[in-house]
Amino acid sequence: MERHLEQSLALPFGEKELEEIVNLVFDGDFDTVHRPIRETVADPLFDRRDGLTMTEQGRLAYERIRLIHQHAGCAQEVIRDARRLFALSEWPALMDTTTLPLLTVHYNLCLATILEHGRGRDDLQDYIDELSSMRTIGMFMVTELGWGNNAAALQTRAEYDRATDEFVINTPHPQAQKFMPFTGIPNIPKLAVVMARLMIDGTDQGIFPFIIRISDEHGLLPQVRASALPEKSGLALDNGVTWFDHVRVPRRNFLGGTMGHLTPKGEFVSSMRGRRRRLFAALERVHAGRLCLSSALVAAGRASVYTAVEHGFRRHTFAPARDDVPVLAYRSQQTALFRALAHVYAMTFLINHTKRAFLRSPEDEQTKQLIAIAKAVTSWTITDVLTTCRERIGAQGMFAANHIAEYIAMAQGVVTAEGDNLPLLAKAGGKLMADPGPHPRPAPPTGHSGLTDPYYHLALLRHRDAVVGQRATHSMRREIRNGATVFSAWNAHINVAVDLAHDHGKSVALQSFAEVLPHIRAPRVRWALRLLASIYALDVTRQHAAWYLTHGLITPDQADRIPALIERLCSLLLPDAQLLVSGFGLTDEFLRAPVLSPALSAFRATPRVDHE
Repeated sequence: MERHLEQSLALPFGEKELEEIVNLVFDGDFDTVHRPIRETVADPLFDRRDGLTMTEQGRLAYERIRLIHQHAGCAQEVIRDARRLFALSEWPALMDTTTLPLLTVHYNLCLATILEHGRGRDDLQDYIDELSSMRTIGMFMVTELGWGNNAAALQTRAEYDRATDEFVINTPHPQAQKFMPFTGIPNIPKLAVVMARLMIDGTDQGIFPFIIRISDEHGLLPQVRASALPEKSGLALDNGVTWFDHVRVPRRNFLGGTMGHLTPKGEFVSSMRGRRRRLFAALERVHAGRLCLSSALVAAGRASVYTAVEHGFRRHTFAPARDDVPVLAYRSQQTALFRALAHVYAMTFLINHTKRAFLRSPEDEQTKQLIAIAKAVTSWTITDVLTTCRERIGAQGMFAANHIAEYIAMAQGVVTAEGDNLPLLAKAGGKLMADPGPHPRPAPPTGHSGLTDPYYHLALLRHRDAVVGQRATHSMRREIRNGATVFSAWNAHINVAVDLAHDHGKSVALQSFAEVLPHIRAPRVRWALRLLASIYALDVTRQHAAWYLTHGLITPDQADRIPALIERLCSLLLPDAQLLVSGFGLTDEFLRAPVLSPALSAFRATPRVDHE
C-alpha cells in the first residue's frame, strides 16, 4: 500500500535497520576497516580552506596523505590487506579528491611493485623503508606523451653499461616524455618506479620497471627534467611532463622479479617467454589500482546522493495551494534522485562483488576482466549520478565546498586513469565474443507480468547479449573468411564489443543486487532495497527497449509502462530515503558541506532506538 506524502515525508528508523544497511553497503567491514579511516579524515586538517592557489592545495594534499599514513598502520600490512587499501582510497577522497591518486600510486603502484618484484632482496630495503615511512612519496611512471594507453610501445630506454655495471635511463625524443607523473612541485622527496625499455648490447629485451630517485627537498635531481602541466579543474594534483637526460642508476634498481634477471656477466635471462607477457607481469598492480579508483568513485556517488537527498528534505519551495513543501516532495525530484540512488546501490554491490573476487583470486584472468569492466561501468554510471545530484541541489552544486563539482572532476580522471574505459571495454568485449557459448540464453516469456522482478530483467539482458554477441562473432569470422583483414573485421564490430562488455557489467551489478535481497532480515530494509533493485532493473531494460520490442521479447504495453512504473516506485521510496542514505556511513559533520548547514534544516528524520 502506498504511504502518502500527506502522512509523512520520511519515517524514523531503528538502529538495527540502519546497522543492517551499513553492513550491506560496506560488506561487513565498516567497524573494522572503514570507521578508523573515516575518523582520521574527520581531523581538522581536512577542513575546507578557500583562497589557496593550486600549488598550495597540492601541498596541502601531501600533508593530508601523510596524516592518513600515520594512522593507517604499517604500509606493508595495508598492501597485504586489500580491504584497507580500498578503504584508504575511498574516505580521504571524499574531502580532498587530490589524495586519491597520491595514496593509490604511493601504496599500490610504487611500494607494492617494489615489494612484489623485489621480493627477497635485502639490497632494496632502504628504498622500502623510506617509502613505508612516507619520508619519500612514491610515484609510478608508465604513460608517455606520444603513446597513451599503448604501453607496449614505450620509448624510454634503460641501456646497460657494462663498464660501470649501471643502467642509463634516457628519454630519446619529446614524444617519449613521461606524461602526468607528480613532478609539478619539485621540492618534495619522491621516488619513482619507471617503466623503461631494457637495452643490452643494442638488443631490446622488453619493458621493465626501474627505481629512479626523482627529487629531494631541494628539488629535482640532476639529469631529471620536468615541466608542470596546466591546472585542472577540481584536482590540485601536481602533474607534469618528465624526461630523463642519461640518468645513471645502479644494477640493483632493476626490478626484474620473476620476469627476468641479469647474470653477473650482464646477460639477460628470463624463464617467462614473450615480451608482452613480461610487460603484463610488470604492470600487475594496475588491476588493484583500478579497483581502488572505482571504489573511491562509488563512495563519491554515495556522498553526492546523501547530500542531494538530505538537501531535498531541508530545502523548501513553493507549492500549489500550500505555503511551501520540501523540494523532495515533488515527484520530479524524487524520480531523478531515487533513480540515482538505485544506481549508486547497484554500483556499490557490483564493487563489493568485484572486491570479493579480487580477495579470492587476484591473479585470475576472469577477475582481472571483471575489474576492468567494473571500472568502466562504475565510472560512467557514477558520472551520470554526480551530474544529476549537482543539478538537483541547484546553484549550491556549483561550489567546490559542497564537493559534488570536485567529484565530477575526479570522475573524469577515473574514466581515463589506469586504462581508458573504451580500450578496456573493447578488450573485454572481444574476449566475450571469442567465447559466446553454444546457444543463446533462453529468453523469458513475452508479456511476463513481473515487471518489478529484477531476475526477469536480468534474463532479458543476458539473452540479448548472447544473441548480439553470437551474431557479431559469426559476422566477424565470415568477413575474415571472405578476405577482410583481422583489423578491418574487428574494427567493424568494436562498438558491439564495447556494448557487450558494458552490458555484462550491468548484468553483474543487477545479479549482485538481486542476490542480496533474500538475506535481508529487516522487513523495511528488504522492502526499500527491493524497490531500488526494481528501479535499476527497469532502467537497464529501458535502454534496450527498442531491441526487445523488435525481437518480440516485451510487448508494446510493457515498454509503455516502464517510465510510469519507475516513477511510481520512486514515489514509494520517499519515506525510506533517509534510511537508505544514512546507510552510507556519512554525516553532515563529516562532509562539512555548507549545503548541509543546520541553518538550512527544515525536516529531518532521526534514528529511534528499538526496545525489545
